[in-house]
Amino acid sequence: MKPVIAIVGRPNVGKSTLFNKLVGKKISIVDDTPGVTRDRIYGDVEWCSRTAMVVDTGGIEPKSDDVILSQMRRQAQLAIDTANVIILVTDCKAGMVATDMDVAQMLQKSGKPVVVCVNKCDKIGEPDMAFYEFYNLGLGDPVQVSATHGHGTGDLLDRVFECIDAEEETPDDDDVIKVAVIGKPNAGKSSLVNKITNEERCIVSDIAGTTRDSIDTLFENDYGRFSFTDTAGLRRQSKIYDNIEKYSIIRAKMAIERSDVCVIMIDATMGITEQDTKVAGLAHEAGKACVLAVNKWDAIEKDDKTMNEFKKKLDADFAFMSYAPQVFISAKTGQRLDRLFEYIIKSNNSSLTRIKTGMLNELLAQATTRVQPPSDKGKRLKIFYMTQASVKPPTFVFFCNDATLFHFSYQRYLENRIREAFGLEGTPIRIIIRERGDK
Repeated sequence: MKPVIAIVGRPNVGKSTLFNKLVGKKISIVDDTPGVTRDRIYGDVEWCSRTAMVVDTGGIEPKSDDVILSQMRRQAQLAIDTANVIILVTDCKAGMVATDMDVAQMLQKSGKPVVVCVNKCDKIGEPDMAFYEFYNLGLGDPVQVSATHGHGTGDLLDRVFECIDAEEETPDDDDVIKVAVIGKPNAGKSSLVNKITNEERCIVSDIAGTTRDSIDTLFENDYGRFSFTDTAGLRRQSKIYDNIEKYSIIRAKMAIERSDVCVIMIDATMGITEQDTKVAGLAHEAGKACVLAVNKWDAIEKDDKTMNEFKKKLDADFAFMSYAPQVFISAKTGQRLDRLFEYIIKSNNSSLTRIKTGMLNELLAQATTRVQPPSDKGKRLKIFYMTQASVKPPTFVFFCNDATLFHFSYQRYLENRIREAFGLEGTPIRIIIRERGDK
């Protein structure tokens, strides 16, 4: 595995800005409001042909009794425990404050190598006199950095990689299945990730909107290697008031884009809502393999008909993604999580399926013999041949005499025949119609 660099410090010193600058992407939400980053966010940094994983953490308030702040402190402590080296970020403009000293003492107890980064040194040349105060932390020579402009980040990375043993850097395999856990707020997405990984990876609270960033968790089990991304709950556009939540939704959509499989979480206690179908629609439109996971099934009063009735509602409301397998789980107790993994693997394999052109055209001949292609005003649709253009999702191109005659109902018929013949469960199928002579 790659070595881990943890970025820690008190709130609003620019940890997320530095994180985004190091990884070269706007992954972590940056806002002037303290406490925006709550969980641990991961990204990769490359410097002088060496790579490492960087972890952004929520601001540490060592003496706060606030519920969310104390959980943020615990999240930061978990990041410190797993890190190979720690970057302590401080604020040159504010100077050294008592909280910086408290955080420094917390880091000294960890016994890990620490590099002090004095952020917001925006002027080039000699640093402000406030910069020299940070020698009092007793953690060696500080590095002056401007995370906004990128000054000093090279010097910072030089110091960080000096603390990392080169033998710890081993390349990752590409056999990791990327899973995005999506759904509306409070459906139990964070609880699911915590249960699967057996650690408090994400902050769990009854307050809707606790998760704001999309958080990646790498782990391995008997089923294989996975990267689970816990995303912010997606609520109706009219209910979104603050900037931070707007960013969170963009992050969740980005998580869908880079995933292989989307697990759509539905709260069984709330029933199926319009928002659930909209969230599922995002994954469907992105062409991602999907699994419908009905969570909190342990909290439902059941008889022998309850599951069948719920399945009928799922079939009706999610008719546009009838290919998605359904599983009734409990993130709290771990009920049927093994079945969830089976469906994730099956759906991922389906989305990667490649079918030979000969087999496809054999199927096409049988399908057109069984149900004749449609005709209009005496002109009948002729399908000359079909081929597979790509995977993720499987995309098929049909060459015909007249695209206007290729009615969507006949497309759906052919799609269902392809699914039946090749067992493409869990993945959408894309169909492209081409007239002969089209480029």
